[in-house]
Amino acid sequence: MANFQEIIASEKPVLVDFSAEWCGPCQMMPPILQQLKSNMGDKITIIKIDIDKNPSAANVYKIQSVPTLMIFKQGQTKWRQSGVVQANQLQQIITQYL
Repeated sequence: MANFQEIIASEKPVLVDFSAEWCGPCQMMPPILQQLKSNMGDKITIIKIDIDKNPSAANVYKIQSVPTLMIFKQGQTKWRQSGVVQANQLQQIITQYL
């Protein structure tokens, strides 16, 4: 599996879901992300990062609360927001970076 830096260096937008198993709102994200993936297909990459299993990634990006969603393109942070974001809103945001 490619490492995180390689994944976010991609030409296509990468949506990263920073989450944790103990976080209630985080449980709402998987169906939203599945809907987004089925809407957008191969135009985007979606990865989930558990901050408890990957504390270094959480530190690098100063993740204070979960879920925090970030969009990267070519290794650069294009957008970030904490909290649950609906699929249609995410799709509108990601479309700007295609």
